[in-house]
Amino acid sequence: MPHIAVIGAGITGVTTAYALLERGFDVTVLESQRYAAMETSFANGGQLSASNAEVWNHWSTLFKGVKWMMRNDAPLLMNPRPTWHKYSWLAEFVSNIMRYRDNTVETTRLAIAARQHLFSIAERENIDFDHVRRGILHIYWDKASFDHAAKVNAMLTEGGPDRRAVTAEEVKSIEPTLHGAFHGGFYTPSDSTGDIHKFTSGLAKACQRRGARFLFDARVTAIGRNGAFRISYATGEGAERQVETDGVVVCAGTASRQIAAMLGDRVNIYPVKGYSITVHLDDERSQAAAPWVSLLDDRAKIVTSRLGPDRFRVAGTAEFNGMNRDIRHDRVKPLVDWTRMLFPEADTNRVVPWAGLRPMMPNMMPRVGKGRQPGVFYNTGHGHLGWTLSAATAQMVTDTIAGEMAADRAIAA
Repeated sequence: MPHIAVIGAGITGVTTAYALLERGFDVTVLESQRYAAMETSFANGGQLSASNAEVWNHWSTLFKGVKWMMRNDAPLLMNPRPTWHKYSWLAEFVSNIMRYRDNTVETTRLAIAARQHLFSIAERENIDFDHVRRGILHIYWDKASFDHAAKVNAMLTEGGPDRRAVTAEEVKSIEPTLHGAFHGGFYTPSDSTGDIHKFTSGLAKACQRRGARFLFDARVTAIGRNGAFRISYATGEGAERQVETDGVVVCAGTASRQIAAMLGDRVNIYPVKGYSITVHLDDERSQAAAPWVSLLDDRAKIVTSRLGPDRFRVAGTAEFNGMNRDIRHDRVKPLVDWTRMLFPEADTNRVVPWAGLRPMMPNMMPRVGKGRQPGVFYNTGHGHLGWTLSAATAQMVTDTIAGEMAADRAIAA
């Protein structure tokens, strides 16, 4: 079978490697970090959420971005300093507003298709990733936002999830630990949560058991072709090495744009920073006071997940500031304050902050499929839904690879 290089060992790269191995391909994974799942797949919000599949291409997103531009604690923050990449990306973002509805419905369908793949993998490989299947509850503080959510709900349910409106009283009965005067909510019982880092790390080990070769501390510096692909990479010690393969799948998150340029393709990914905090629930009182049902607060743009009995993940914000990975206190503080307000009995004495760069395409849809050259493929650009969509897009790109390689062998024969 052909030898395929997967560039990137985050959630999309590792699920792609696993799907290729199941089809019998020889697989080498190149990862710039020392371990799998150390960048965007390290500490995200944890939601496996068809209910959060609404794309951001809407005029309201732009208006909020302008309104919030001078607020350091805003859910959406844009550095106004001009760069060609940022403003060209925003222009494409605006041009895709006309596809807001179609892309939302399609993303929802992809999210549902991904569920069973991911759950089956976890069961087959015995991966414990703190999976909690208690649904996702979206909460709204006022009638206007709830009414807008009802319109979004019509699109989401067209895509397939079992999502329903709930009253303020039902919100409290679904998650009794919540404090606040809510107007209402929407509840999706089939959605779930889990630790993306634990899953991806566990699946990388499963891939190695199945014969995949992982090259860590391997930063791709060039890709050439003379029959086979020749991938040059710099090691952690500074040495330059090469690996030859029959095909390349780019799953490199925010680095995918640079690697695509080496292959003659334009993949217009922009890094959109998100923050999370992991609240360590070190006593019984805090454990009882933190929610088990996953939440999305529409006003604050914050999501939560319970990662086992003693960890509570709170994540949110979107920051357009290039490749900046700084963890800023003024961006983390709103997450801590929100936790204290809605769950006052949960101790926030031990909170671990994190920031990661979401790889976003202007249309908010992942780039999945062929590149310009034969043997080049992409599975990248999943934005805030990499955890949710990865198991489905891995199957999609593997189908494409298998089809092209089979056609090549038929021609050669």
